[in-house]
Amino acid sequence: MRNVVLVVLDTARATSTGQKTTPTLTQLADEGTAFDNAFATAPWTLPSHASMFTGTYPSEHGTHGGHTYLDEALRTLPEAFADAGYETVGVSNNTWITEEFGFDRGFDELRKGWQYIQSDADMGAVVRGEDLREKLQATRRRLFDGNPMVNAANILYSELLQPTGDDGADRSTAWIADWLTARDDDQPFFLFCNYIEPHVEYDPPKAYAEQFLPEDASYDEAVAIRQDPRAYDCEEYELSDREFALLGGLYRAELAYVDDKLGELRTALEDAGTWDETLFVVCGDHGEHIGEHGFFGHQYNLYDTLLNVPLVVHGGSFTGGGQRPDMVQLLDLPATLLETVGIEDPALEKQGSGRSMHPDSTSKPRDVVFAEYVAPQPSIDRLEARFGDIPNRVRAFDRRLRAVRTAKYKYVRSDDGFERLHDIETDPLEHTDIAAEESAQVRTLRDRLEERFEPLSDAGTTDDVAMREGTKERLADLGYL
Repeated sequence: MRNVVLVVLDTARATSTGQKTTPTLTQLADEGTAFDNAFATAPWTLPSHASMFTGTYPSEHGTHGGHTYLDEALRTLPEAFADAGYETVGVSNNTWITEEFGFDRGFDELRKGWQYIQSDADMGAVVRGEDLREKLQATRRRLFDGNPMVNAANILYSELLQPTGDDGADRSTAWIADWLTARDDDQPFFLFCNYIEPHVEYDPPKAYAEQFLPEDASYDEAVAIRQDPRAYDCEEYELSDREFALLGGLYRAELAYVDDKLGELRTALEDAGTWDETLFVVCGDHGEHIGEHGFFGHQYNLYDTLLNVPLVVHGGSFTGGGQRPDMVQLLDLPATLLETVGIEDPALEKQGSGRSMHPDSTSKPRDVVFAEYVAPQPSIDRLEARFGDIPNRVRAFDRRLRAVRTAKYKYVRSDDGFERLHDIETDPLEHTDIAAEESAQVRTLRDRLEERFEPLSDAGTTDDVAMREGTKERLADLGYL
């Protein structure tokens, strides 16, 4: 294989994909290899992408709600491809994945899908604002950073003028198609693309929504439902079972819409004559709660609803690989991609915790997967600034979480002493905590967490990046620290 395309379906959970919702992805899985038990290392975009780009866990790469920048000491996947002679291009529709947070390293070009006019001055802080107050504050701070006319145009486009039902997927796919057509050299390429449509707010085109809404529901009724996860968490408003059912329909419609764009991207690669020599990888970066466990969105916990993501690989040895039940992690992608195309990058390989998923790899299969939630995003302080007195239920989520999962058990532990255990085989939805009844299993899995990570009480969430001593030593050996 010569080229690599990595597509992230932002906020895509594995349980919501399938023939009806994502037929393009299903076809790719049928032709390639589908990993049925793929897990993110974190339940939201920033730390999950950092793991995909560096092959490290959140407490190792230190990129989380308490420190939102990818440390320059870390080697990244795009840097490995660039140094191997690849043209490296990224198209991001998520405002976390930009140069503002250190994700541009190694890219010849990293486009911002929410910008009408590409500009170094990033108005992403406006897009990320949790409410109108934060958006206005960000506008005042950023408007005169560079050309105010360009900045104003980009703010107006992202906040008011962006086409209904599309959050950048259409423009991004069209741009990639044009870029593929215009390429006139034989240089291999690494292409990264983040499609954000499945993320709140769910506002799919009407034709898509009507395929997934209940028969007795209208499009207007569904899109009128308030979609404000943090306000819901803080009990500012309530959602009924019916409203969550409608929101679930809108969410699946967003997946269906972006799946069609995935098909267009494949067609663009075929038309450019590069499909047969391209390793094509599609994954979610994390999942979503739409009423499950009393949550809306993807913060504060480590349920499989947020961690189990789709992962499909097509091309080369992965073609015709069928369904693989072994447990894998998104941080395994760097090792897998480099091995598949034959790139040796000792710095990235030594830095990472990943294991290659290549069919012929000698890497030992995983018997467990891990996940971390290092710091709340938004912080409790930001929630208090917006809502005033917040519920004790939410205040309790101001904690650090780690999870370890085997094929049978899932154990979660926090830095405030909270812990729970689930039998995944008999309780796949994680409704029943059996920690009290299975104390021996709790001890076993707690030991696995402590073997893998430093004690929870030692992990920092200040502006300084908190890394394990072992990670610091590895990076120091490589000359990074």
